[in-house]
Amino acid sequence: MAEHQGSYTPSSPLGKWVDERLPIIRFTKEQLWDYPTPKNLNYWWTFGAILTAMLAIQIVTGIVLAMHYVPEASMAFDSVELIRRDVAGGRMLQAIHATGASMFFVAIYIHLFRGLYYGSYKAPREILWMLGVLLLLLTMAAAFFGYVLPWGQMSYWAATVITNIFAAIPVVGDPLLQLLRGGFAVDNPTLNRFFSLHYLTPFIIAAVVVLHIWALHVPGNNNPVGVDVKSSRDTVSFHPYFTMKDLFATIVFFIPFAWLVFFAPDLLGHPDNYIPANPLVTPPEIVPEWYFLPFYAILRSIDFSILFINSKLLGVIFFGGSILILFFVPWLDRSKVRSGTFRPLFKPFFWLFVLNFIMLTYLGAQPAQGIYVVLSKVGVAYYFAYFLIILPLLSRFEVPRPLPASISESVLTPARS
Repeated sequence: MAEHQGSYTPSSPLGKWVDERLPIIRFTKEQLWDYPTPKNLNYWWTFGAILTAMLAIQIVTGIVLAMHYVPEASMAFDSVELIRRDVAGGRMLQAIHATGASMFFVAIYIHLFRGLYYGSYKAPREILWMLGVLLLLLTMAAAFFGYVLPWGQMSYWAATVITNIFAAIPVVGDPLLQLLRGGFAVDNPTLNRFFSLHYLTPFIIAAVVVLHIWALHVPGNNNPVGVDVKSSRDTVSFHPYFTMKDLFATIVFFIPFAWLVFFAPDLLGHPDNYIPANPLVTPPEIVPEWYFLPFYAILRSIDFSILFINSKLLGVIFFGGSILILFFVPWLDRSKVRSGTFRPLFKPFFWLFVLNFIMLTYLGAQPAQGIYVVLSKVGVAYYFAYFLIILPLLSRFEVPRPLPASISESVLTPARS
């Protein structure tokens, strides 16, 4: 894949002149248009294109919304309502941007779990995977900064709770907390900082996406059977075969997105966030947006201390570790077989991990009491055991099923699960 060379030849003197100085057309044709792609990619591989489209939508709608938003504590809530009611097309723009954040995370979680199941993190794609995890972190940061901007009750108190996490870090915690908030409490300086960071982060994400695609084009795509490309018979050009497939999948993905925007734009919002922020009134239950709930459940479940580490710091360690551990998956799973399709012991543990993640999402929205706390602890235990115990042990003891000799063979005679 890395040695792929195209056959682009400029057809005019002007084209040749431009190609010698800025070969943008050559690059587009060779690296995007004619790029050899494994012929057996299924629809799980279309979420990269869906995420790219969603990122473009978020950036464009965000820029327009920023033209009308006022990042000042006494005016922020009213400016959002002004956008929704008085700006031409503002209601739709705000709904697209707010709902788009949720749909973005739907796509990113599917993309993540696809990579975990099909072993897309294995050599030689470790850096590709790590850039993907970095994109997840940056997206979570952008979403958190954006959630604070409406300056409703849940925005204000979510910012208070989440920024308090930094206070648990020894030595540097309090200075970091004050730097992030711009003072000793969440207030107008905090809102200004979060607005600036929310506006900047998507452009950083776009830059990392370029690196992510570059890192993909060096070794080439992984595929459902996890077998390396053996010859040109195993591939087809990216266009028209996969451009059309990606386009179709994107359109299908946009159907529920459009339904939410036009018929239920407030369905995913918390009712308390339609009340102006009030530092003197604490909501009965403080919960983040749904896409943060699994990690919020992990944070809340740690209510015990270990040796000299108190429960607050331990919760922060588990909270941060639940994401940072993803960076090390290529070295925790040492199985030589990439695809979970050919790993009979891996499959049940993987699907249990998916169900466990969904359970943590549910538990993150429930009160931190009774059976919910117990289930959260069980969920956290399995989350970390999957990466630190199950994957390393499976790598040593699992006996995979025979792999097809080539991608072409797997297409002509599909393997039975």
